[in-house]
Amino acid sequence: MNTHIPKIAAIAATVALTLTGAAAWAQSTPAGLWRTIDDDGKTEKSLVRITDNAGTFSGKVEKILNPARQDARCDDCSDARKGQPVLGMTIMQGVKASKSEAGLWDGGEILDPTNGKTYSVRMRLANEGKSLELRGYIGIPLLGRPQTWQRVE
Repeated sequence: MNTHIPKIAAIAATVALTLTGAAAWAQSTPAGLWRTIDDDGKTEKSLVRITDNAGTFSGKVEKILNPARQDARCDDCSDARKGQPVLGMTIMQGVKASKSEAGLWDGGEILDPTNGKTYSVRMRLANEGKSLELRGYIGIPLLGRPQTWQRVE
């Protein structure tokens, strides 16, 4: 009789639980690769990688999905990004977990490279971490523009 089978099963179960826990943790943070969807809720625009640097999140355009916009530049930007390629551009910065509300990230800004305007930003995970609800706004969030991005990885 083989006594190693129960040990192997226990090890396999432990590994599976560890991987499941890591996947669940990854879904509880906005860090990752996201497919941006335009305000119309249908048009896929780009892939943005959100990274976590000691609790401060930033987002960089990793891919532009419209082949005709591959060489797009931020001509209307008014800061150091003026005239720079959108591909590779940091469009979100300074976002942190909200001190007043769990599951909300805010305090940073997001750039719309099509018009060069920057907005304050709030983000919240939805759909078990598969979607990211963003709101770019000036003044108060109620008056902002919402978008929902889809997690790629």
